Amino acid sequence: MKNIHFIVNPIAGRGNNGLDNALLDTYFPGDAYLVVVKYSERKKHAIALAIASLKEGASVIVACGGDGTVNEVASVLVNTDIPLGIIPLGSGNGLASHLRIPADQALALDIIKKQLSARIDVGCCNGAYFFSNTGVGFDAEVIRNYEGAGSRKLTAYTKACIKAFFGREKACPLEVSVDGGKYYKDPYLIFISNSNEMGYSFSLTPGASLQDGLLDVLIVPNMNKIRFLLFGILMLFKKHVSLKGVVNYQTRQLRLNRNDHSFFGLQMDGEYKILPTGVITIELLHAALSVISGSV
Repeated sequence: MKNIHFIVNPIAGRGNNGLDNALLDTYFPGDAYLVVVKYSERKKHAIALAIASLKEGASVIVACGGDGTVNEVASVLVNTDIPLGIIPLGSGNGLASHLRIPADQALALDIIKKQLSARIDVGCCNGAYFFSNTGVGFDAEVIRNYEGAGSRKLTAYTKACIKAFFGREKACPLEVSVDGGKYYKDPYLIFISNSNEMGYSFSLTPGASLQDGLLDVLIVPNMNKIRFLLFGILMLFKKHVSLKGVVNYQTRQLRLNRNDHSFFGLQMDGEYKILPTGVITIELLHAALSVISGSV
């Protein structure tokens, strides 16, 4: 009998999330499956629930929520043979989109039942895992504003972008060197990606792969607002890397050094974090996570 655990974030996306018990019974009948449904109650609670599920002998653990919930559950499964399933209930759902997992519960459950799994790469930033992307600068400010908006709709994300764009002069100046070499003063953003989607079908690294053993790095240096608007327009057509001064490369590891030795404010899989350090080491762990997907 297969033991499948579902960890649900009831307030992901627009909130009031739950699993359809009739659908669960249809796809996972009780004579062949032991189904356990758990609900997270706060940030990082999904981590504790996933750890408990491992101890309880779960053969599959399914994260039901947005990228933050997926991050918490997946972090527990790194370097194990227990596959991660995803039912996207969040707003952005970047990783689920890359894996071609639909938001429709029935279709997502069908994918989980088929259990076509593959191993994907995992990003690691100072010991913390990310599965889609991490970033410093503009995108981190967007996420910080978004978290304070009180809404998880696309309109709130758009407003968070506008606020970050016009509030940039008030932000703390950031002076950073990458890999001890190229020096950037107050860069607009440094974006490190494992997948090809950020959420809401936006992408800064459309060529990124979850299985190529490399991180895709995008650095947008300091530029005026008109040029950054041009960057945003070009991004819609996946031509933003052609803008003069924009750096795009692949690596297995990079190091960011903040020259004032204070702290880094960054986003990881759509969650804003503050790291009390002047140095960040970001590396790739090749094929470190097993996932169930529609297509990798």
